Amino acid sequence: MKLSFPAGRMVLATALTCVSLISPVLAQEPEDEARRPPTEITIGTWISVGETKWAHNASSVPGLGNPTSKLDYKDVGTNVIDVAGKFWFSPKVFTKLNVGFANIGGGRLTDDDYGAGQQLFSSTQSNINGNNMWYVNADLGGRVTEFAHHRGYFDVFGGYQYWHTEYEAVGVAQISCNPAAIPGLTCLPPGTSTNQGQTVITNTTSWHSLRIGATSEYRITRRISIHGTAVFIPASYLDNKDQHHLRPDLQQNPSFAMTGYGIGADADVGLRFQFMKNFAAEVGYRVFWNQLISGNLTVYPVNDSSQSFPLTQFQSLRHGLTAGLTLLF
Repeated sequence: MKLSFPAGRMVLATALTCVSLISPVLAQEPEDEARRPPTEITIGTWISVGETKWAHNASSVPGLGNPTSKLDYKDVGTNVIDVAGKFWFSPKVFTKLNVGFANIGGGRLTDDDYGAGQQLFSSTQSNINGNNMWYVNADLGGRVTEFAHHRGYFDVFGGYQYWHTEYEAVGVAQISCNPAAIPGLTCLPPGTSTNQGQTVITNTTSWHSLRIGATSEYRITRRISIHGTAVFIPASYLDNKDQHHLRPDLQQNPSFAMTGYGIGADADVGLRFQFMKNFAAEVGYRVFWNQLISGNLTVYPVNDSSQSFPLTQFQSLRHGLTAGLTLLF
């Protein structure tokens, strides 16, 4: 059965979560408005590495194993341009918007196929030379408390995340081949390289996520502070498409489609140095992680009807160092 997660439900759930988080904050706000915290706009970079891996179970087809295929995309040197803003409606209520974009810096795809009894039939590797990754975080939140002596604060928030990654794998290098694992199928001898410079697989992953979290900052000195953000993703919808350009037996838009739902978490820690009244420099570390709980893979043959199989694994991970410059006003 193909899973669905209507966008309307996600938007409604996001709105209800945000309202439930900030309602207690609004109830505490005094009638005479205090001074609002400063607006913050940060422009920075996220020097990241990423991984997308998935596996499916088509062992209902005679001769195939469980897992049937495992694909692992790993990229390195992906430098994200990141822009974030925090804007206050009142001394207690704020909205945050964060967007980021990067070209994939390069990497490697490993594609393993298995026969019955989990015998490895074929293992290949391809270089990743593109394409891109981008995300949007939109949140509504409230200030729970401010620490004594202007030492910092503790905020809560809730919102929506869209996270999109596209990989292009180029060339095929045969690492291992065992034709006996799946009788009737063949693979190239180990050490063989083909289709050099040619795009062989395009993978496109999109996660639509509901998120809730908390953020805090604590000032060590007047100019130096530490900050951290922790986010839990209780519901996330996966939409993934694979296009296998060398497979004439499969349709090309897409060859495989994967849908499902899962959970995830984001985390961000850093050190801030306010070198001028309205400017601060920051360094830190950030992690994005989404994990499938349940989903299906659908195969689209050229000369036959589509078939669906259980998607047994799907995970997206990105992490790395961050740095930025913040304007406060």
